[in-house]
Amino acid sequence: MTAQPVLDFHVRLAPRPGAAERLLSTMDECGLARAVVCAGGTIDLDRLSRQLIEGGHVETDADNDAVLDTCAGSGGRLVPFFFANPHRPAAAYRDRAAQFRGLEISPAVHGVGLSDPRVVELVAVAARSGHPVYVVCLDRRGAQVADLVSLARRFPRVDFVLGHSGIGNIDLYALTLIRDETNILLETSGGYSCVAEAAVNRLGAGRVVFGSEYPLQHPSVELAKFRALRLPPEQWRQIAWDNAHRLLSPVARRTAAEPAIPGGEMR
Repeated sequence: MTAQPVLDFHVRLAPRPGAAERLLSTMDECGLARAVVCAGGTIDLDRLSRQLIEGGHVETDADNDAVLDTCAGSGGRLVPFFFANPHRPAAAYRDRAAQFRGLEISPAVHGVGLSDPRVVELVAVAARSGHPVYVVCLDRRGAQVADLVSLARRFPRVDFVLGHSGIGNIDLYALTLIRDETNILLETSGGYSCVAEAAVNRLGAGRVVFGSEYPLQHPSVELAKFRALRLPPEQWRQIAWDNAHRLLSPVARRTAAEPAIPGGEMR
């Protein structure tokens, strides 16, 4: 890997004192130029870990306001995503979609399947807004990678990002499921390096994005995973920078008011 700007496609911001300062300091420490920010602190981690095994859900709203406020003061380094709660009307997202750059849906947190009409309505808003959709899947009926594939086929013009390397640390099967779905990319936080390597080989570097899941995972850990792969510089550039900016900043949606991207325009 060569020295170049890196965009972390998945960090979280909990509504706690000093969280924004710690995030920006960590980005500086790790050489991260920009990051996509979703709300954190929506569910207690002990409860989330239990839900992943036993099922269940919360109906807690994410603090999307805190994300917006922090991103607004970051000089363009932080990019806000709306963390949707399918238990609320889709109007909560629709009415504010212009303030955000993407949508997150997490059945692991809110327990609503990807074929549920409430999720479909949220994705329809993302489609109209030109937003990519970040999805966290899990091994439960209605929330599996196969269900994401069905959703992506229903919205072929929406870009979906499968978070956390699929389900678990070694989900090579997820790569098989999404291989022919060109509107699904893989975000690599959490998975083993063998999954990241297989994603590059099977999907192509143009369908892989770097992410860390900060603060649950330090970005330096995820960067080390890619250093170990010793990818050609052009592939790392795609994963670390180009693909994310293609998702976030299509030329048709760029405005003169948008901050300049460090390292030059995307290709």
